[in-house]
This record gives sequence, C-alpha cells and structure tokens, in this order.
Amino acid sequence: MKLVLIGAPAAGKGTQAARLVEHYGIAHISTGDMLREEVAKGTELGLQAKEIMAAGGLVSDELIIAIVKERIQKDDCKNGFILDGFPRTVVQAEKLDEMVSLDKVVYINAPDAVMLERLTARQICPNCGASYNKIFLPPKKAGICDQCGTALTQRKDDTEEAGLKRLRTFHEQSEPLVDFYTKKGILFEVDGTAAIDAITQEIIKGLDA
Repeated sequence: MKLVLIGAPAAGKGTQAARLVEHYGIAHISTGDMLREEVAKGTELGLQAKEIMAAGGLVSDELIIAIVKERIQKDDCKNGFILDGFPRTVVQAEKLDEMVSLDKVVYINAPDAVMLERLTARQICPNCGASYNKIFLPPKKAGICDQCGTALTQRKDDTEEAGLKRLRTFHEQSEPLVDFYTKKGILFEVDGTAAIDAITQEIIKGLDA
C-alpha cells in the first residue's frame, strides 16, 4: 500500500502516520524529519534547508524530490509506505507520479484557527525526537519527555508568526493537491478536529473500503 497524507501544519499527519505504519506494517517517510536530520548532521543539504525551515518556508522542489526518490527505493518500502510532508505542490505530485503509482491520498482537514492553536502548543524532545502537544497530547509531566526524561523544547517554526506563514504557504501551494488527487479518484477526506482515535479509525475504514 502506497499512501500520501495531506494536511496543514499540525493537522496530525505525523501522529496518524505512526499509527498507520504500525497497523499496515509499511514504512513511514516524513520529509520534515529527514530534513531536520540533515540539519542536525550539518550536511550541505541541511545547511541549505536550515534557514528556510526556521522561517516557515519550503525547500526547493529539486532538493526534496531527490531525497524522496532515493528514500522510496530502500528495502523497507518494498511492502509500501506512507509519505508525510510530500508532495507539497502540484509540481512535486507530478514528479511523484513519475516515480510510483499511489493507492490512496488522505486529506486531514481542519480550520486554520485549530491548526494555529495546535502549532503553538507543540513540543518536541531534542534527545529522542518524541513529539507532544500541550492541548491534546501532553507529556505525563509538564515539559518533560515521557520516553527519556529530557526537557522538551519548541521548534523554531512553531511560533505564531512562523505558524501563520506556514498556513498561508499551505493554502497557496499545497491545497491545490486536494483537487489534483480528487480528479485522479484516489483522495478521501477526514475531519481533523475529531479525536485522534476517531481519525485513525476513519482513515483505516476508508483505506480498507
């Protein structure tokens, strides 16, 4: 099964992808995580991406397409994968079409006000990478990672200013993907304001239909 998750920043793509990966036994490909890993390593790609990401912008099509093309050829993708954070533009979607035939595209939809509230409430563990949200997925102890006990931090692109910019970018560049994949007959939409478990159940029901 080859899937794409579409949604604005903080729509819950990463949370749902992790659950679907476990349910279906397929690979989770998060381009955001891959880029942040490159930034942390200080690679040439990471240095190029760092400034753009911190400002809430998108890295170039050429960079991200090259990363995805290499990633989907790895052994853990033989049984399928979930792409989370790619494609972000119709141009990227067209390039992806040249690489692979998708089975389904899931659009997690929610109002901007909800997304912005979630964005600014997100916290991440700088040690193990676990992510939390003070609103609906808080750590057991405020400000401390459940997994490793490290103090949680906020990503630079999860401020209100960067969040507003990221939402505008989504509407301008990524929202046209909804129409693109609807015309292909492989998109279905779920309510991103529902409870996490309810969203997971709705997605699995749609995928298994």
